[in-house]
Amino acid sequence: MAPIDTSAQLAKLRALMKERKLDVYIIPSEDSHASEYIADCDARRKFICGFSGSSGTAVVTLDKAAMATDGRYFNQASQQLDSSWQLLKTGLPDVLTWQEWAADEAKDGKTVGVDPTLVSSVIAEKLDSKIKKGGGAGLQPVSENLVDLAWGSGRPPRPTNPIVLLHEKYTGKDTKTKLADLRKELEKKKTRGLVVSELDEIAWLFNLRGSDIDFNPVFFSYAVVTADSASFYVDESKLGADCKSYLAENNVVVKPYDALFNDAASLAASAQQKGESSQAAEKFTISKKASWALKLALGGEKLVEEMRSPVEDAKAAKNDVEQEGARQCHIRDGAALIQYFAWLEDQLVNKKATLSEAEAADKLEELRSQKDLFKGLSFPTISSTGPNAAVIHYKPEHGTCATIDPNAIYLCDSGAQYLDGTTDTTRTLHFGTPTAAEKKANTLVLKGNIALDMAVFPKGTTGYSIDSLARQFLWQEGLDYRHGTGHGVGSYLNVHEGPVGIGTRKAYADVSLSPGNLVSIEPGYYEDGVFGIRIENMAIVREVKTNHTFGDKAYLGFEHVTMVPFCRSLIDIDLLTQKEKDWLNAYSADILNKMEGFFKDDEVTLAWLKKETQPFEEALWLGGRRFV
Repeated sequence: MAPIDTSAQLAKLRALMKERKLDVYIIPSEDSHASEYIADCDARRKFICGFSGSSGTAVVTLDKAAMATDGRYFNQASQQLDSSWQLLKTGLPDVLTWQEWAADEAKDGKTVGVDPTLVSSVIAEKLDSKIKKGGGAGLQPVSENLVDLAWGSGRPPRPTNPIVLLHEKYTGKDTKTKLADLRKELEKKKTRGLVVSELDEIAWLFNLRGSDIDFNPVFFSYAVVTADSASFYVDESKLGADCKSYLAENNVVVKPYDALFNDAASLAASAQQKGESSQAAEKFTISKKASWALKLALGGEKLVEEMRSPVEDAKAAKNDVEQEGARQCHIRDGAALIQYFAWLEDQLVNKKATLSEAEAADKLEELRSQKDLFKGLSFPTISSTGPNAAVIHYKPEHGTCATIDPNAIYLCDSGAQYLDGTTDTTRTLHFGTPTAAEKKANTLVLKGNIALDMAVFPKGTTGYSIDSLARQFLWQEGLDYRHGTGHGVGSYLNVHEGPVGIGTRKAYADVSLSPGNLVSIEPGYYEDGVFGIRIENMAIVREVKTNHTFGDKAYLGFEHVTMVPFCRSLIDIDLLTQKEKDWLNAYSADILNKMEGFFKDDEVTLAWLKKETQPFEEALWLGGRRFV
């Protein structure tokens, strides 16, 4: 991950800034739909600074440049940014946020510019206030994207990939029913309608999938839903006859993608006229993540209400069909991972093969592709050996990545898209003899995973509230990790899905966990330059039976759906309580029972599976020695 020389693109951008009398220019990571993962044509921040992580904001002045990212990417960003850039490590003490840095650079009446389609109005309005308080002229929406102009003909074209219909046997609910449910929510909120701008919400609402963004089965579009209409803004050439027929059956009108902002302005004018006659203009609702440009087009503060999208909430609560899909796709995906780990150990240990991280990742994708209903990966596979495992979102590249060292820790974080669900699993392995420190660190992480898996909590509890359960054993040693403990996952949709999650982000304190949520449980520990550990299972939030129901509340817990054993050689059994050993033995037995049938004709994989799922017996101490 060598840095890229960004001096040429910075020079072009600064020339454009001078022409438009801008002193500071902001380049967010997201596209105009607030997507975390983006199409190549929207990778503006990567183009301008060279950093390829999924989260970060670049800020450029006429003589300085800074890039802010969170703890997942400190290591990666420090390797990819060249000397033109200052790295702002978000969340560390005494480190400015990118907003503070921009405001500080804008003092003495300077102007800050941003493409208003790439930043939410919530962020834009707070930033404008911060800039003005610091003595700057404020935040100016710039309709032309200056990075696009600097990029010129080298910018990739916008994807025009076909959209496909997802059958109800996978979705569990048709679009007509989803729209009816949504309209009930809009009626409760007494809103004129909802403009949907997040791509995964639109895909879910209309039971469609696409491939405009790598690893994410979504497509560029908008939707507007009112009490009596549903409009779908999309490039119609992407739609086949079956999609068009389905949309018509569900009373959805297709309109050109580029017509959304003109229609939004017309809606605003109509609402304003009605308001003038009735003294109460009706408001349209948009998501808090929707762009500043969309809010302005709809008439601004007087005509727009921002809230958490009701589509996002509905999508996150998986129905029975989606929950069963999650179980089944994780079983098939687990079979691919078990085959892979058995193959990798055989290659490295028995056959003394030499394999790069990228070659191993390719093998895993090949094995996954042989499973039923496979549609692709859900994110680039993190195949990392030794010190590379400490780079939280490491991506191996052919020709430059490391050779896997069988005597070092190996971390594999990977996932796939299937018609019936989306997977995300991390396992940390060692093919030789781990050190005592590695075993202890791995076992502390495992204990956190088990603690959260076994947790029972009252309905209304947030992921923010239970995050410490996964960190407690690391904290007792003065250790921690710089990423969230869990994120929501879609149903054949984005591998990172809001609004729920487990972690210290403020957003996770605002939304309680609910039955049907599919979330990851993934504590970790990382020593930069040495090794990294992460253990990740996917789990469905469900109601559990308790002896009492204090406060007349239901109580919730987790049902893990990941079916891949943990690395036995990295577990220090002496650090586990009997309850933890019982949990681990029961989990291993469940994996063996569900998975061994896949490998009746595969002696290598079956032997590996049985080895890794054998129970941990109660230890007997005699004369200072432990016997099993």
